[in-house]
This record gives sequence, structure tokens and C-alpha cells, in this order.
Amino acid sequence: MDRRSFLRLSGALGAAGALTASLGACTGPPSTIGTGGRGGAALDTLTAVIGYGNDQSWDPTQTASAFSMAANHHIYEGLLDTDPITRAPYPALATALPADLTATTWTFTLRDGATWHDGEPVTVEDVLFTFDRVLDPEVNTLARSFFASWLEGVRAVDERTVELDFRFPFPDAAPRLTIAKIMPRHVFGEEGAWDRATGGLAVGSGPYRQTAHHPKSNTTFEAFEGYNGPRHPAFRAMNWRSVVEAAPRVAAISGNSAEAQIAENIPYANVAQLRDEGLQVEGGAGMNHLFLMFNTENPPFDDVRVRQALLHAIDTEQLIEVGLKGYGRAATSFLDENNPAHRPAATVYRHDPDRARQLLDEAGVTDLSINLMAVNVSWAVDCLPTIKESWDAIGVPTTLEPQETSALFTKMDQDRAYQAVAAVSNPNQFGLDADLILRYNYTRGGLWMSYTGWEGSEAADELFALMDRATEESEPEARLQLTHQALDLVAEQAVLYPVVHNELLTAWNPRAITGVRAQPYPGINVLQTGAVVS
Repeated sequence: MDRRSFLRLSGALGAAGALTASLGACTGPPSTIGTGGRGGAALDTLTAVIGYGNDQSWDPTQTASAFSMAANHHIYEGLLDTDPITRAPYPALATALPADLTATTWTFTLRDGATWHDGEPVTVEDVLFTFDRVLDPEVNTLARSFFASWLEGVRAVDERTVELDFRFPFPDAAPRLTIAKIMPRHVFGEEGAWDRATGGLAVGSGPYRQTAHHPKSNTTFEAFEGYNGPRHPAFRAMNWRSVVEAAPRVAAISGNSAEAQIAENIPYANVAQLRDEGLQVEGGAGMNHLFLMFNTENPPFDDVRVRQALLHAIDTEQLIEVGLKGYGRAATSFLDENNPAHRPAATVYRHDPDRARQLLDEAGVTDLSINLMAVNVSWAVDCLPTIKESWDAIGVPTTLEPQETSALFTKMDQDRAYQAVAAVSNPNQFGLDADLILRYNYTRGGLWMSYTGWEGSEAADELFALMDRATEESEPEARLQLTHQALDLVAEQAVLYPVVHNELLTAWNPRAITGVRAQPYPGINVLQTGAVVS
């Protein structure tokens, strides 16, 4: 996959490393929207500061960008969507949840009166158009990895009804349908429209419509008057600013002249300052992590003992204390410890430099030096010196090369001789189930497998077979056992593996907005917020 294809997918690593907040629990009808923010009225325009770029793909079938994924949850709807915290599904464009989650055919009726932001009605043809793209092996969208294993196809029953046909019972499909945002065929079926979606074109049926898009600066929204769905907008307008640098992001929400009511990805060093100013600062633990990815086509990284040695060498306690100021946990599995499917993997990479040296000796490696390329996400950069010190200490001299995400992947595309990459990710932005999280990184023909060069190995074949068996298994305990076998194999092979799972922070002004709940995945969600009336 070339750089252009990667950027079309997401800008993924740097963009997917956030942990931000959802504004929840104060849903109201459009009549509760403020009318100016003065004289006792509720806040009229919400200003949010997002710590990631708004210049990656806005195509909901392709993106993993923190900014555009969060925005798309406000612009588009799935047949079903999910609560931003519990991830419990609710009817969005569909009128009801499936009656039987174990059935192999699910029937959905579209909501009466649903319209696109350009005034055209939402139709069954739009649903078919969206799923045709999601499932098309030639297009091979990012979303396809979350659907192709279990969804056979989608067909029209009548002008308001569609049926989804499954290959086998798959109850986890209900929350997963939020990934398939329904898109208007009359807009995106035009020649060149998918390229325009990559560049920022967004036309949905959700509670907010995009009004302006300025890459690398900001994106604005306004409440959609034609919206008749279940999640009403609380603000008449929103301005989401893209501020990648930490200091100006903090400045935008702090002090007497603060312009924003909420900012994500707050640096740990600024927590006390912001709380002293009366702001709320909170986070939520989840899948957010710093991971290492090795190029197994570049010896000696094709030797599992070398990969294991480098993970054992890292002083994770120091990394968490110095780099993360205590806001993290050493990885004991590919999954974070709060995931319901988590258990410690059969291989846990505790700090053990003696074991690391032994593994290198067994592999016959005596003169290894490493250039560790990395994304320049601020909290990840703070962790890099500890990794270097740890590898230097076992006789592996290391240089660090942090850089902007697109620059990093340009180098990887142009020269596949790279050795190792440190980057950040958070599959929880797509969902919580273990099958989905594994398939984000470990998918045959997927983006990350192409960068590791590991897909053709016997171990990879074994892993993909285990994952498929787990997906198809209907008995929960048996499915969990297969999932744990897959997670053990991922840990043992250490091809793309977390070093730490960490907690990132969001700050907001409680005098302006209410009901904020920390969520363990990127972006903000303001579909259930409330504005404080002064």
C-alpha cells in the first residue's frame, strides 16, 4: 500500500492515539438550543480544540483519523449507532434494534422523514450503495476488515426495508453497524466523489451538517434543521479547531480569555494548572497505547527472539513514571486490562535485561544497532528516551527519529529497509470487542500486515485461522478460549505489540458545558451534551 493509499485510509497512527471525552446525559429537543450565549441564554456556539489534524480522509468507510471520525459521528448515521461510553447500540436510521441477535438475517426499516443535508430523502438505495462499498474486495476499505468475515450481503425488501444476511450468527454486529455510516448515493456515486470525501466533503443525515472545512485549521458545523432522529443537537453551531501543538492547545482553553469550552489530549504537566483555574480534567482508561512494529523482512527482526528481547529490555516502570507521569500501565496483553476479554497473555514482557541479552545470544545477534522511527505525538515522544536507554543498556545502540506521521510513512513506503517503528493507536474508536480490535491491526491483506512483512508466515496463517474460528464460534466460553489463543500468539510473535496502555486527558469548562464523561478513544462526542445557563 503506497503513501497516498495510507493517507486516504486515515493518517492513522498519530491521529488514532487520542483519549478524549464525550459530552453526555443531557439530550434535549432543538428548542433547547441557546440563542446567543448572553443574558442567561445557553451557549450558542461550542468551540472545541482537537489535538489532531483535520486534513486526513473524511470518507467514513476509510478513515481512522481522530478528527474526522469524531466529526462523522455528528454528520452521518448508521442503521444503528452506539452510546459513546457504554457502546450500547440504539436505532439511528433504522427504527428498531434486531429482535433476535442470534438470527442470520436482520431486517431494518428506515426512519420516516430522514433526509440528507442537501434535502434529498434517505433511501434503501443509499444503504445498498454504502454496504456495496464496504464489502467490495477491490476497493478494500478499512471498514471491510470489520464486516467481511461475517456479513454475506445486504438486499432491499421494499422501498423502506433492507435485510442483512450473515454467514453465521454474529451478535456483535449490532454495535459494529455504527462503523458503516450510511452515505448518499446521489452525492458519492458521482465520478471523483470519493476523492472529494477524502479531502473533506461530508454530506450526511445526522444532527449536524458541515458548513466550512479548512484543512490544518478548523472545521465548522451547524445544527441541521431537517434532522428528526434520536440525538438532537445541543448547540446551534460548532467550531472545531485543529491544534496539534500542545502549548497552544492548552492556551486555547485556559486563562481569562479562553476561547474554547473543551480541549482534548491535555499534557500531563498541565493538569494541576488547569484544575487550579476551575476546569474539569479527566480521562478514561482503554485501548490507547504506544506500540512497537518490527519489519520482519529486515533481518534480524525476522527472528522472534530478537523482537522478544527488545520488548523485555524496556524499563516500562521508568517509561510510565517519566514519560507518562503515572498515567499508564505496562501491557500484559494486546488488549488493555479494562477490556472484558482481557487476561494476561502467556508471554508478558516484564523488564528483564538479562533475559533480553540471553535471547539475543540465542539468536546469534552481537552487533545490532537500531534506528527507531516514530510518530511525533507529544506523549509518545516523551516515552522514546526510556526506550533508547533500555536498548542501549543491553548493547543495542539506538538512535531516535520522531517525525510527522505522513513523513514517517512516506519513508516507509519509499524504503522498506526500515527496522522498527514506535507509534500510537486506539482501536476503541471503532468498538470494544476483541475480534474487532485484533482485526484492526491483524488482517490478511491489511495495512499493518503489509508494513510488518509478516503476513506470509506460518504463524500468521495460524493466527488468522484462530481469529476466524473465534468469530464463527457461537458458544461464548469457547469463543473466548479461541480469542485468548489468538492473543497469546500475537504476544509471543511480538510483530506489532503494545508497550504501554495509557490514559490521555480532556479538559472542559464546567461553567459552560455540562454532562462531560471521559471516553477511552479519540475525538469528542457532543450529541448528548448540555449547555450551562448562566
